[in-house]
Amino acid sequence: MSNPINNSSGRRDVPANDRRNSPRRRTLLAGRIIFNQQSSVINCMVRNVSESGARLEVEPSIHIPDKFELDVPSAGITMSCRIIWRRGNLIGVSRE
Repeated sequence: MSNPINNSSGRRDVPANDRRNSPRRRTLLAGRIIFNQQSSVINCMVRNVSESGARLEVEPSIHIPDKFELDVPSAGITMSCRIIWRRGNLIGVSRE
């Protein structure tokens, strides 16, 4: 997988007024939200990712806990996450 900070042209994929600690790269990757001592799993789509967090798309009627593990097997990403914001079926998470 390419570097999550830069796109293929080497440019950062974030606007100049973005307040994030690290730039995010747009993605369309299948992920899994894992919680409840690894006994509960919810599928999601990872819409963007960085070294400090991600934006996830989930089914709108599913409750996602405030803290969970995110697993993105195709990108070799596993990280502990905390939800920062929720908007409809989108959630923004930071790496714990």
